[in-house]
Amino acid sequence: MMDHKPFSGSYVSGDVDFLLQPVNIEMTPVEVKEELIQSGKRHYSDMLSQEPEPTTWHLDLFEKALETGSTRLATEVIMLAKSLIERFGDTPIILTSLVRAGVPLGVMLQQTLRKMGKTAYHYGISIIRDRGIDSEALSWIEQRHGTEGIVFVDGWTGKGAITGELIRSLSGRKGYPAQPRLVVLADPCGCAWLSASDEDWLIPFGIMGAPVSGLISRSIWTEEGFHGFVDCQHLKQYECSRYLVDTVGNVVDTLIDNDIPLATFKEQQSDLKKLSENVVNSLAKKYDISNINRIKPGIAEATRAVLRRVPDHILVREITDPDVALLVYLAQEKNIAVIEAGQALGQYRAVTIIKKVK
Repeated sequence: MMDHKPFSGSYVSGDVDFLLQPVNIEMTPVEVKEELIQSGKRHYSDMLSQEPEPTTWHLDLFEKALETGSTRLATEVIMLAKSLIERFGDTPIILTSLVRAGVPLGVMLQQTLRKMGKTAYHYGISIIRDRGIDSEALSWIEQRHGTEGIVFVDGWTGKGAITGELIRSLSGRKGYPAQPRLVVLADPCGCAWLSASDEDWLIPFGIMGAPVSGLISRSIWTEEGFHGFVDCQHLKQYECSRYLVDTVGNVVDTLIDNDIPLATFKEQQSDLKKLSENVVNSLAKKYDISNINRIKPGIAEATRAVLRRVPDHILVREITDPDVALLVYLAQEKNIAVIEAGQALGQYRAVTIIKKVK
């Protein structure tokens, strides 16, 4: 097994230990990448497009989302932390964040658990759809901590693909329950083990990429060693990972002694999972989509898809909903019509459908 040299990206040392290795990879233009993915010639995790610089408008919206959402974020992080402490007792908690979307939440949880006097460790590891979790990175964690205290952290659920990937990845490993211990802020899909809410809302770090993720890229598949990443130094001037967690951490300090309820453990999948499947299936039928990976439900997933992929349709429940303002703005920039779909989106407030290009 390779030696791991701990690194924390642009986070403070001790807030997260990324189990990734730097790789050199030629950037693939978004349109070319889309064609290669859909034709089956290349897997999405073999390629990377240069992450675009956020516009002033995008940065302003992130700032507003954080200003509006910091109290909710802090409250929900405390809810999750309290629930984990109650569930694990004296066992140290091993936060294993799924790169990238899980990392900001993992850092906030790590800081909050420490403030509550709980021993916790935090790692960022890769999981890739169709290819599974980074087995070498997980083994590295298991050798140091065992499996008893491991919880997997992600920002939110979309349609449950990562939960499915976790189930497949862990099924052959000893020491894990049948239902993965997946902790998220928002679980509109109803497939997490612990969540603060089921609501599809504008999570501030859901609408930014590398600048809120320690300045690292999405993970890259590698044959040997830890999965790879690219250092996104071209976005250094927009870096706001520490700003995000410090802002929320300051609010946590004011709320931590309040009587905040516990978050909800879900010992089995909820009715939301069925509703999510119904929404996805009805959209697949309506838009003649054979591969549901082209359907990205939820504000965060829908926004990321517009930034990283080639969108065909953007659906929102209400076009005037301030939580989808960035999505509407990005759609206008790319000359894509935004369709107001109302209750057809079920529990989701936005869905992006990726264009069929092959």
